[in-house]
Amino acid sequence: MLPCQLHLLQNEPYDQTWNFQKGLFNDMIAKKSNKENTSPFHLIMIEHPHVYTFGKSADRQNLLASDDVLIDMEAKVYDIERGGDITYHGPGQLVVYPIFDLEALGMGIKTFVQSIEHCIIQTLADYGIVAGTIPDRIGVWIDIDQPNERKIAAIGIKCSRFVSMHGLAMNVNTDLSMFNHIVPCGIVDKGVTSMEMELGGKIDMFEVKEKMGKHFVNTFGLEIIS
Repeated sequence: MLPCQLHLLQNEPYDQTWNFQKGLFNDMIAKKSNKENTSPFHLIMIEHPHVYTFGKSADRQNLLASDDVLIDMEAKVYDIERGGDITYHGPGQLVVYPIFDLEALGMGIKTFVQSIEHCIIQTLADYGIVAGTIPDRIGVWIDIDQPNERKIAAIGIKCSRFVSMHGLAMNVNTDLSMFNHIVPCGIVDKGVTSMEMELGGKIDMFEVKEKMGKHFVNTFGLEIIS
């Protein structure tokens, strides 16, 4: 079992959590470089205020909102280190950041991403939602190959020296209208959905965090420590 600290953070500004992530990420890399004992893994779970983030390969035209609209929505925009295009984070969306040592896990990046997708799929299955993946499209989808195929969770990570940061965003009780201001992940012909939309009612976010945490523990062989 690999020791992991669980950080259940409140709805704090995006840049504050981003800096917290980077501190943990850089500390783990430094200890690996100095051949010190690796620090514990870290698993951050949070809901953010309204924010749009551009990944390294993002097309700026995929942000459809003007500066005035962004101000009215009180939404911030950040360019960050993860892969992928633009995405939205906000209240009612579970965002999970695993700061993991992939070498200690014996995983490559592809297997790591697939394992995150597995955690999402298993969490959704706990609520009776059948979801899966699409070849060459990172993330988790519902009604794959159907006319109303739609995305419920996105994944974007950064990895350096086999240490990861950033992670997943799963729509739980998310205001889906916020996605109208972007081309989500640069995909123009697919919709987005949420657990609330699929199940027809609000979902207990704390319970979703518990279930997601359980699947991370089981999938990655973790031991949660204080």
